[in-house]
Amino acid sequence: MSALRIDRVVTSGQFCLDGGCWDVDNNIWLVGDGAEVLVIDAAHDAAPIAAAVGNRKVTGVLCTHAHNDHITVAPELARRFGATILLHPDDDVLWRKTHPGVEYKPLHDGQRIPVAGTSLEVMHTPGHSPGSVCLYQPAKAALFSGDTLFQGGPGATGRSYSDFPTIIASISERLLTLPGEVQVHTGHGEGTSIGAEAPHLQEWIDRGH
Repeated sequence: MSALRIDRVVTSGQFCLDGGCWDVDNNIWLVGDGAEVLVIDAAHDAAPIAAAVGNRKVTGVLCTHAHNDHITVAPELARRFGATILLHPDDDVLWRKTHPGVEYKPLHDGQRIPVAGTSLEVMHTPGHSPGSVCLYQPAKAALFSGDTLFQGGPGATGRSYSDFPTIIASISERLLTLPGEVQVHTGHGEGTSIGAEAPHLQEWIDRGH
C-alpha cells in the first residue's frame, strides 16, 4: 500500500442561491493513495478532477454540503467512475435544487468512510447548511471543513437554510476541540489550522451579533 496523500484541485464557476449568483473558486480535495481515492466536493468542472484521479479507483464522491458550487459535477463523476455519491440527508432540499431525481447514499454523524487502508470520520456540523459535514483524518492531522470553517472565521450564514448560532456551536463544540496541529483544508481559499483559529471564537461571536 502506498502512502496516503491529499491533493487539491481548484475549479471556478458560480454559487447560486436565493435568486443571486456569485463567481467563486472552489477547492476539490482528493484523499487516497496510488490505487484509490475519495473525491470531496465535485465542483464546476469534471475534467481537471478526472485528470487528478487518473487511473485510480474512486471509492466515493463525497459532498460536504449541497450548495450548487460544491456538487456541480458529482453525478457526472459518479457515473464516469462507477462511484457512489455521499451526502448528509439534512441537505436534501438543497441537493434537489441542483440535481432533482439524482439519488445519493446518506451520510450520518460518526460514520467512517474507508479509503486507502484508512478512514475519514464524518462530523455533522450544521450552520452553513443543515446537512454540512466535516471530515476528520487523525493520522494525517487533517480536517476537510467544506464551508463550515475558514481561515479567519466561520462560513457564511446570511442566506436560506443557514444559521449563525448553529455554525458557531458546530465549530466550538466539534471542531475547536480537535488538536491544535490539525490542518484545515477548506472549501474555498487557503487553509488554516485548528490552533490558528481557536483563539478567535469569541471575536466571531461578537462580530456576528
